[in-house]
Amino acid sequence: MTRSATGTARAGESGPEPLGPESLTWRVFGDWRGLLIALWAGSMQNMHPELGAGVEQHSQFFDERWERLYRSLYPIGGVVYDGPRAHATAREVRGYHTTIKGIDARGRRYHALNPHTFYWAHATFFVSTLLIAENFMGGLTEAQRRQLFDEHKRWYRLYGMPMHPVPETWAEFQQYWDRMCREVLEDNKATRDVLDLSRIGRPPMLPWLPHRAWTAIRPLVHRGFVWLTVGMYDPPVRELLGYRWRARDARLHRLVGRAVGLAFRFVPWQRRYHPRARAGWRRALGTDPPDAPLVETPERNLPPQAERRRPTHYVPARYRPERGGS
Repeated sequence: MTRSATGTARAGESGPEPLGPESLTWRVFGDWRGLLIALWAGSMQNMHPELGAGVEQHSQFFDERWERLYRSLYPIGGVVYDGPRAHATAREVRGYHTTIKGIDARGRRYHALNPHTFYWAHATFFVSTLLIAENFMGGLTEAQRRQLFDEHKRWYRLYGMPMHPVPETWAEFQQYWDRMCREVLEDNKATRDVLDLSRIGRPPMLPWLPHRAWTAIRPLVHRGFVWLTVGMYDPPVRELLGYRWRARDARLHRLVGRAVGLAFRFVPWQRRYHPRARAGWRRALGTDPPDAPLVETPERNLPPQAERRRPTHYVPARYRPERGGS
């Protein structure tokens, strides 16, 4: 499939063609099992020199890790699942990056909307989809990997970014990914901060867990999630970050992935999906009307009041401070 033919708009449409329920991406990307690769995605993004600098200089991510993670799932997932409104959602996501620019500690200029930098973030989302399916859903055929690659180009077109950084074929993408892992990514503070869960707060989905109990088990959670993440790194990335990975680690990692896949067989189908993804499925299946309001993050995930006017934050309209207000 050529770049000119991938994701082009149909006659009468105002923008690129969004992905739909016939896509393999819809089946995988919004699944709750994606939370198991959140540490992988965050660290891989931050190892990019420009992305890492942007996070270090512009983000309060580490002050509200759970909240930032959970609210980000809504607009990022919406680019996949919002149907005819996905193009507008993608433009909103792109807009959050407009002011993220500066000069890093080495004197290098950066901008989050540098086409190569923005595409790297998207490439990690695409590879996240591969990893979710490979590690926790029983695997993929080579034909399915190629299908996901073709779909990721349609997905990326929705942002309205230049397409020249995007590899033309699946084979070229594999070469691109290997080169990035070997020659471009850096071990930096933003990456190490993402991988440090030693002081992370209690997960919001466990409100019944006493804080003292969470403090006791947090070191185990930290080590477990970092270990799970290391198992999904490409070997050059493990080497860059100084991690060892033995044959017995690989065997245990496969067993954990199979156990997760087995456990999810007992989860009702729609409950496997994040609310924004679930709402997309409901509209596509006719359970909800096509123009049903988009599902937005609940208030508990929002940034502090003082941060809600910043253009880098996703804040649903009903929660945005009034102009001139506090």
